[in-house]
Amino acid sequence: MLGINRKLANFEKSDSYIKVGLVGAGQMGRGMISQIESMKGMRVVITADLAIENVKNAYENAGIDAANIVETDELEKAHAAVSQDKVIATKDSKLVTALSEVDVVVDATGVPNIGAEIAWDSILNNKHIVMLNVEADVTVGPLLKKMADSSGVVYTGSAGDEPGAIMELYDFADAMGFEIVALGKGKNNPLNLESNPDVTAEEAEQKGSSPKMLASFQDGTKTMVEMNCVANATGFAPDQPGMHGFEGKVADLPGIFIEKDKGGELNGRQVVDFVNGIAPGVFAIIASDKAEVNAEMKYLKMGDGPNYVLYRPYHLTSLETPLSIAKAYFDKEPTIAPHYGLQGETVAVAKKDLAEGDYLDGIGGYSVYGKLYKVEEAKAENAMPVGLVDGNVKLTKAVKKGDVITYDAVEQTKESTIWKLRALQDKQ
Repeated sequence: MLGINRKLANFEKSDSYIKVGLVGAGQMGRGMISQIESMKGMRVVITADLAIENVKNAYENAGIDAANIVETDELEKAHAAVSQDKVIATKDSKLVTALSEVDVVVDATGVPNIGAEIAWDSILNNKHIVMLNVEADVTVGPLLKKMADSSGVVYTGSAGDEPGAIMELYDFADAMGFEIVALGKGKNNPLNLESNPDVTAEEAEQKGSSPKMLASFQDGTKTMVEMNCVANATGFAPDQPGMHGFEGKVADLPGIFIEKDKGGELNGRQVVDFVNGIAPGVFAIIASDKAEVNAEMKYLKMGDGPNYVLYRPYHLTSLETPLSIAKAYFDKEPTIAPHYGLQGETVAVAKKDLAEGDYLDGIGGYSVYGKLYKVEEAKAENAMPVGLVDGNVKLTKAVKKGDVITYDAVEQTKESTIWKLRALQDKQ
């Protein structure tokens, strides 16, 4: 089977290219556009963002002449632009999903409700959808995958995102018949459950990133949803609510991820977790019951067993997304998808004492953070998924700092796509 690079090169030689539609021209989207302009057989033909200058700058920074960038929200003008090998800048995300020339849509918005809308519209328009939006995936991904499967298109997470990088290690080890004990990632910064945009403002300005996005990393929500995504893809689960968050170096991992009664730190096997001290890497802890395999692993300097670590010290975020685009287009396969349905649930927890009538302001905000539970535990508590917190959710009773926010403590003041899809998913 040809590698993706050769498939793309051959595609370009036949005067064809994969036509990509992108929603979101923030940091991730901009990097992806530039990376794709360096590749063969692929191009981002249309990009939507409410800040249209972000789209134009992204294209120009990728080396596209301003004369070849067409700004329009009209379908006919967009058709004409693609036929002339020009690219489109638009404020209308629905133009991206409706444009017939687009083969694969990428959601790089990071907003759960918008991501759910984009995925839904893409599938209805028979387009493959790549999600750089793990928050939407862990909330309604199982339903979107079923819908995509029924429509003959691919619903997938992205290579380069940590869940996608972990899944590559999982697939590699699973294909060889190893037992996979645990899957995980390094955390880039100390856990601060009270982080909010005020806390992160200065650092975010220095890094050129969003204060809310940075807060969602610091308060642990991003780590929780990423490992939730891995759990849904593999059938694994957190060993305890919120996972352990061990401290250690790569060499320590095989000894940490052993059951407590055998001298390790785990309550069970097939777990997802995170480790402070190995960022930005991802890992799989593997084992074998075959003496010859263990002897070979020792010979290969993989350690003395019984566990071994596979470690990847990098993930290139949206720069790797084109690999998932190509895999969906050529091979009709996802990089990562919720094959096991909901195995975990990242629930909303109060960051501070909240009063009746307060509105929950969303991921990376001032009111809530996410905490990963096994799905059965979340259901038992009637816990609300953090992906449903969108600024239109009002508390009907007070909630203490550190308490899980339950469905009976909230009311939705404005309808949203992600709430509708979640209700439909919960009925299945």
